[in-house]
Order: sequence, then C-alpha cells, then structure tokens
Amino acid sequence: MPHDDIDTSARTTPALLPRRCPPRPRAAVLVLHGGQETSEHPTHPRQLAALRMDPILRAVTAALPHQDVLVARVRYRLRGWNGTRADAGRDTLRALDELTALAGPVPTVLLGHSMGGRAALHAAGHPQVTGVCALAPWWPTGEPVGQTAGRRIVALHGARDRVTSPAATADCVHRAQATAARAGMAVIAGGDHAMLRHHRLWHRTTAAVVAHLLDPAAVPDPLPQECYGTGDFPVL
Repeated sequence: MPHDDIDTSARTTPALLPRRCPPRPRAAVLVLHGGQETSEHPTHPRQLAALRMDPILRAVTAALPHQDVLVARVRYRLRGWNGTRADAGRDTLRALDELTALAGPVPTVLLGHSMGGRAALHAAGHPQVTGVCALAPWWPTGEPVGQTAGRRIVALHGARDRVTSPAATADCVHRAQATAARAGMAVIAGGDHAMLRHHRLWHRTTAAVVAHLLDPAAVPDPLPQECYGTGDFPVL
C-alpha cells in the first residue's frame, strides 16, 4: 500500500536506485547510507556518507549466492533525519513502495549504516522487509522496536565508534529480542564508525550476514550463537 502521508512533490524523484535488477527478482537488498541529525540540504551521490557504502555494496553484491537478487540504493531527499519528520525513514518507505511496484512482493533485506541503520529500523515493519542489517547504527535510547515483529535484525558495531553508541545499539537489540523473530549483535574489535579500521572484516562479515538474512534456511549464519544472547555481545 503506498504511503500517502509523504508529500506529492517528493514522488517526482525516485527513491529507489537499482544497481542490479534481474528480470524476475526473487529477493532484494536495499542499501541506505548515513546522514546528519538535522539538515535541510539535499543529498548528493558524491557526498562522503554515500561513497562510504560503495565498497560495502560491491562486497555484498559479489557475495550473493544467486544472481536473481535485486540490489538497489535508497535515495534520500535531504541529508538530515530532522526530528519527528524522520525524513530518511519516510524515503525508505517510499523506496520500498517503489520496489513493490517494480518487482512485486519480494522478501527484502535493508542494509543501513549510521542514520541509514535508523532508517532501516524505522521501515522494518513494511510488508516487503524480512531482515535488517545495521552497521554502526544511530539508534537513540528508546528507539521504537515494535515494528521488528517477525523480522530478523542484526547489528554490527565498532568497539571504537565515537559517533554512534555501541551501548545504545546493544540496548535496542536486547529490546527487539522480545518482538523480532531473531535479533543479535556483534562488536568489531577496534572498528570505527567509518568502517575503515578492519575494513575487510566489516565487508566480509556484512556480506555474509546479508546472504544469510536473504535465505536463512540455505545460507549458514556467519555469527556465533552468542550474538543472539541476552548478555554482553561477543567481539569479532
């Protein structure tokens, strides 16, 4: 069902930017880059937050076990989350509606970094979404998790992140465990917010997690069982 609460003018620019679009997709991955807490500036494909996701996108695409998975970016209208407007979250819902129109009701994994992780969590309740992989997500204390019901949620957070909080991410995952089909987290030892330190581990682990979320029955979970416990999350 289209989200009519999004203003009509926003629909003139597509929110869905396909990077790989097979004729008959059986599943989809939507990639969401980071942004700012507050900004009315329009997004640009060459901004650092968007470029940061290029190697992640390439790693995920290369690791997909099947060629019939659609891979796309989400284009935000503005760089900021902008309080209760949750602009990036609204754009993600719009991209999911566009995906439905393009490919039908295919199971979809949202892969988001920083603010993109918040947008992914915000949109987790969309009928298309079956899983969320959040990288160093910006999940403020008390972020709602009811929309994760029936979904699989995985967060990866660098231990040395000084931009977003690994502790806040852990709290959100623990709360989501009460509603999600499965929710877990792993900590990247020495990892930073930009995912530059130990970038190969970030890329390899992210690609493996996304492949598992796309097909949990056929692709083994790359994370240890301790990632889904109720205590402290393990360090990779």
